[in-house]
Amino acid sequence: MKQFLTFVRKEFFHIFRDRRTMLLLLGMPVAQILLFGFAITTEVRDVRTAVLAPDNGPAVRRIVDKLDASEYFNVVVRLSSPAEVEEAFRKGRIDMVLAVEADFSNNLYAGGAHVQLISDATEPNTATMQAAYATGVIAEAEQALRSSGLSPNVKLLYNPRMESAYNFVPGVMGLVLMLVCAMMTSISIVREKETGTMEVLLVSPMKPFYIILAKAVPYFVLSCVNLATILLLSVYVLGVPVAGNLFWLCAVSMLFIFVALTLGLLISTLTRTQVAAMLVSGLVLMMPTMLLSGMIFPIESMPPLLQGISLAIPARWYISAVRKLMIMGTDVGYTFTEIAVLLGMAALLLAVSLKKFKDRLE
Repeated sequence: MKQFLTFVRKEFFHIFRDRRTMLLLLGMPVAQILLFGFAITTEVRDVRTAVLAPDNGPAVRRIVDKLDASEYFNVVVRLSSPAEVEEAFRKGRIDMVLAVEADFSNNLYAGGAHVQLISDATEPNTATMQAAYATGVIAEAEQALRSSGLSPNVKLLYNPRMESAYNFVPGVMGLVLMLVCAMMTSISIVREKETGTMEVLLVSPMKPFYIILAKAVPYFVLSCVNLATILLLSVYVLGVPVAGNLFWLCAVSMLFIFVALTLGLLISTLTRTQVAAMLVSGLVLMMPTMLLSGMIFPIESMPPLLQGISLAIPARWYISAVRKLMIMGTDVGYTFTEIAVLLGMAALLLAVSLKKFKDRLE
């Protein structure tokens, strides 16, 4: 045991003396969680809105004021004719137009009033979201104006304000833990083989299994630090609460960290140089994790072939479990499928990695 702890301490010293590695290990999670949480967002805010309203009665003013008071829209100009609409779009002055018919006030109480929302659809998703947000604001204003009017009653579960951070935080957790554990572990072991020091370690009294385990322990500890950092930033900076049981969230995260470590060990047995390890890690880990895990794009919207491939992505199951435990606040019993899959992947990857490692030694 003393020899094992000596190897672990040696690996910690090796990591701490490399400032670039430390910056990558501890700085990358902070940068990614802030980047995905603030810069990469699916929300609409400060939409520059123009109003085309020949009728400027109290009802119209109430709708315009309600729209302008919303945090999502900013009424910047009032247009006087339909010809000005396209011109304003072409000059890039506005993002959306609220067009009200001339007899809106009279038709409103007769039950036949109509408004039109015109959005710039060069970015279809943005235009769709702008229209959806504006429809909700107008429905609230209409409800206040017409007691007998029918307005949709929409209830949004788990994320009522439609904050994009609720979507990205579980994905960033999966991406960061996968890259730190798998990529850095594989590079660390391959570096020893590339420089010839692995042979020196293997002739020591320690068994090869414990040598590899000693090299993995520091990355497991650093990944736990990254996990704590991400959770703290999510709660206190991005405002994403931990709605479920924190213990089970950490337990599932540690299981995923173990899966990532065994995957890094497998990559180290298949590559001989650090460059090759980085390329394999990038192709096998980063891109599939970002594209096929449900982090950015819904898996249900993918073709059947890609949905099948996504079943082999560990991050898919981890992100699903985190969303249930952290965002939805469900009991751990609802994540048994994800936990079982991750346990199976851990056992399979560990068995294959140790077999490949022994074959390389021979």
